[in-house]
Amino acid sequence: MIVFREARKRPLPWRERRQQIPAWSTPFFALEWVWEWVAFALSRWTFVEVLEYFGTLSVLVAVIFYFYESGDRVKQRHYQAWQVINTAQGKGGSGGRIEALQELNRDRVPLVGVDVSGAFLQAIRLKNARLLRSDFSAADVRNSDFDAANLQDSNLRSANFRQSNFQDASLAGAEMEDGDFEGADFSRADLTGAVFDNADLRLASLKDSQWNEIRSIKGANVFGVHDAPAGFVEWATKHGAVQMQSDEQWENWREARKQ
Repeated sequence: MIVFREARKRPLPWRERRQQIPAWSTPFFALEWVWEWVAFALSRWTFVEVLEYFGTLSVLVAVIFYFYESGDRVKQRHYQAWQVINTAQGKGGSGGRIEALQELNRDRVPLVGVDVSGAFLQAIRLKNARLLRSDFSAADVRNSDFDAANLQDSNLRSANFRQSNFQDASLAGAEMEDGDFEGADFSRADLTGAVFDNADLRLASLKDSQWNEIRSIKGANVFGVHDAPAGFVEWATKHGAVQMQSDEQWENWREARKQ
């Protein structure tokens, strides 16, 4: 805190001061008069002024060190976030991974190769995340946002991505077999080389997606796919996809195919 020193007026002698106060209040005003003289004396002492300057300087130094060490604090925060993610690897539940992943992504830290298989990550927000070669297999990632994320060559097998957003995302080479993508939005997504075998794509949006070079879509359910590019549904059914509304009908078909 900065203290502005002001030149104090010399207090009156006690004889004059006592004449200005009622007799009954003399003890109280006597104490105040003593402190007035103490304050007057200190205001004229250069050493006190120097101490004030040192106090101001210490605040300035503290501010400088705060910003100087900000990089170390960020590194420590990132280290702790990675600890949370790695410690919970292979376990169910969230384990703080939603917050940790989102924090790292906000700071533009690449999440390449991250393993969150089997995790509970509902409603996670990883917009523009760099998730190449990541492992989301068997994870519960419903209602999540991967807008413009890079998920190239990632493992999304048997994961639940219902109602998730993959607009403008790159899923090139992603393994998505047996995944649940019902109601997901793949608008303008790059699906080059992706594998959708037995995936649930019911009511998904494929508007303006790059689907022409999907590697495989055998057994996938494309019932009710909307905004599909021209020729997609015909191509998909030709390459083994089906259009079945009910879970029971689709499951019976899959079981019959195994026999």
